[in-house]
Amino acid sequence: MITVSGLTKHYGDRIAVHEMSFDVAAGRVTGFVGPNGAGKSTTMRMMVGLTRPDHGDVRYHGVPYTRLLRPARIVGSVLDTRCMHPGRTARNHLRATAALSAIPADRIDEVLREVGLESAADQRAGSFSLGMRQRLALAGALLGEPEVLLLDEPSNGLDPDGIRWLRNSLSAFAARGGTVFVSSHLIGELEMFADDLIVVGAGKLLAAESVSSTLARGRSTVVVRTPQAAELGGLLHRGDIEFSISHDRLSVHGATAATVSQLAFDHQIRVVEITETSRSLEEILLEMTSPVTEFASV
Repeated sequence: MITVSGLTKHYGDRIAVHEMSFDVAAGRVTGFVGPNGAGKSTTMRMMVGLTRPDHGDVRYHGVPYTRLLRPARIVGSVLDTRCMHPGRTARNHLRATAALSAIPADRIDEVLREVGLESAADQRAGSFSLGMRQRLALAGALLGEPEVLLLDEPSNGLDPDGIRWLRNSLSAFAARGGTVFVSSHLIGELEMFADDLIVVGAGKLLAAESVSSTLARGRSTVVVRTPQAAELGGLLHRGDIEFSISHDRLSVHGATAATVSQLAFDHQIRVVEITETSRSLEEILLEMTSPVTEFASV
């Protein structure tokens, strides 16, 4: 659905985005992740024509965004929750947005219901909480019934119920064949509903793969407690399985709990306790991006 090819953007001597290329598939939720300063917002702005790239382009169904005849029907975007006038009511903000894109006014009440703002339709946006502004911004993106949702940190300011609502809404949009491209720092939340990941750092692409492929990068560890630790360690060594041993505990890498327990059973080794742990998606992404993180805590 979306093809990003060689996007490059300089601000003076600083390279914000360098030769960024990736594809975003229809019918899937694609997470866009990376540390602060990685170039995510600049990339997303270039994807909707708000920032002009020095090189490269972005195409939707093979057509550049700037040449789409009815862009609101193809792409609905939320890149800044401050995109509404504080003195306008939610309904009037959407009326203005709809008029700019020749969208029928009857869509306004539909999207207000869809984002849960029907009861606040006649309140001024300036009185809205951050979470309510997020919902109103998303309503504006949905007005044209787009094929693509392009969202920059849409869960900021949402309470737990709002985050669950957003997750379910985006998953349902993708299930209907839509394309969702969403940036987020809430990796644990993103892991619950994203299908694919675009990982960036220092303005460069680090990985473009499924969430399951990223999770596979994290090795699992099996911890075994047994009074026959040395004997089990010898069996693991003969099987070229990496492990470390401390008293009656072994930490085994590169093997599953089922494999280790079967090995112990076959050789009549008593196992008191066995657990298997794996690194979270957040831990894996931190490891992937740490070499290129510009603003790191110590």
